Order: sequence, then C-alpha cells, then structure tokens
Amino acid sequence: MRRSAAKKTGQSNSTPSVNSSAADLFRSASSKASSKESERIDSLFYSYANGSSSLIDPEGIETLCADMEIAHTDVRILMLAWKMKAEEQGYFTLDEWRRGLKALRADTVSKLKKALPDLEKEVRRPSNFADFYSYAFQYCLTEEKQKSIDTESICELLALVLGSTFPAQVNLFVEYLKAQADYKVINMDQWMGFFRFCNEISFPSLNDYDPDLAWPLILDNFVDWLRAKQT
Repeated sequence: MRRSAAKKTGQSNSTPSVNSSAADLFRSASSKASSKESERIDSLFYSYANGSSSLIDPEGIETLCADMEIAHTDVRILMLAWKMKAEEQGYFTLDEWRRGLKALRADTVSKLKKALPDLEKEVRRPSNFADFYSYAFQYCLTEEKQKSIDTESICELLALVLGSTFPAQVNLFVEYLKAQADYKVINMDQWMGFFRFCNEISFPSLNDYDPDLAWPLILDNFVDWLRAKQT
C-alpha cells in the first residue's frame, strides 16, 4: 500500500512538469510567430516608405491604395488612419503602421485589403463612430495651432464621413454652407454639433429642434434656412 501511494505521488509530481513544458513550447512558438509577423509588417512599411524621410508619405499611400485596388479618396483609408491613430494627414510613421496592422492582424497587402470590411464595421459601430467623426476633423488640421477648417473642405469631408449615414441632412447642410456668406471656416464645436443634430433631431420635420438649447449658432441659422426653404 505504501509503495502504491508513493507511486501515485510520483505520478502527481511529474504532471506539472509536463504541463509546464507544453506551455513553454506554446509560448515559444507563439513568440516566434509574433516576431515573424512583426518583421513582415515592418518590411511592408519600408516597401511604401520614402527612403529619405522613413515615412509613408502621400505618394506611398497612393501606391498602397493602388495595390489594394481602392481609390485614395476612399473613406476606408481614413478609417485605416484612425485605426493607426495617425497624427499627420497623408503620412504614416512606423509606430503608427505597426499599431494599425498588428490590430488588424495584417502583414501583407492582401490581408490588409481583406481586413477593410471588418474595419469599416468596427468604425461604424455607434460606440466608435463618434470618435472616428471627431478624429476625421482633427486629422485635417494640417497647420500648427490650426483650430478650424475652410467650408469647402468641410463640405467634402462631410460627404466622405457622414454622407452615407445621413445623406439628406448632409446634402442640405452642404447646400447651406455653399449658399451662405457668414461662415468661411468651421470649428470642432460646430462640426460635432452637426453630428449631434443628425443623431437627435427629427428630420425633415425639425419639430424637436429647440434653439434655446446649447446648439452652435450656425445650426440655428441652418434650421432657419431649412424652414424658409420648406415654406
């Protein structure tokens, strides 16, 4: 009986060692796979980067778009920049590239192209879309200390970012911006105010729009313009 107990004890002691070895092997294999993926992501970056600046510049982005067979004006490129948390419009740094492609599990152009539909779904989730909409404005601030964007560029950006979600509101707001003469630029508060307007106000009735609430003045003027247009 004692020998049997000792034998059982010996078997029990050997099991953690086997499990530990298996876990070590798994971690080692996983680490090697991750290292290989990182190498491929870096290699892909340098295939598009400008040799002198070590950045992917606008020309490199256009080449990337051509390789993925999408237009460089496609909203998914802006979504990709959002995923990378890219700071400067038209440029990707190596760190930004790594951040985005690792999150998308993409280490080839083919994988990156295949990841775009899921990226678009991720961005369009309500929990993410407000952040993406805000990011789109900030990404277009190309000058140091710039706080606003000219209305012509805003019209293009609205159509790109929000046009498919709220087409009627965007089309009319763009029409208003082109027709009015009071506003030459739009700031972040006005930009986010229009997003809130699209999400909260019944359209085209506008019955629940209350100018006494904290709306940017440009939206009060837009609603007045719309009501005059409807009469």
